[in-house]
Amino acid sequence: MNTVTVYTTTTCPYCVMLKNFLQAQGIPFTEVNVQRDPIAARKLVETTGHMGVPQTEINGQWVLGFDPETIMSLLGR
Repeated sequence: MNTVTVYTTTTCPYCVMLKNFLQAQGIPFTEVNVQRDPIAARKLVETTGHMGVPQTEINGQWVLGFDPETIMSLLGR
């Protein structure tokens, strides 16, 4: 089973596109809104070195931005 976590903010249009894409593909994911969770925001920057969103963690590998091809590749689809 793939573990997918999407890091977002409330006003990010690419975050909405990413979530819609994952839902359309039937890919379950957990959303972490770093705008509302400063501890998660700090951990995200410490882990990836980037504050930009969306960021997606798939089985411990990171994708910065809305990149459907890379996401599907990491999911083995």
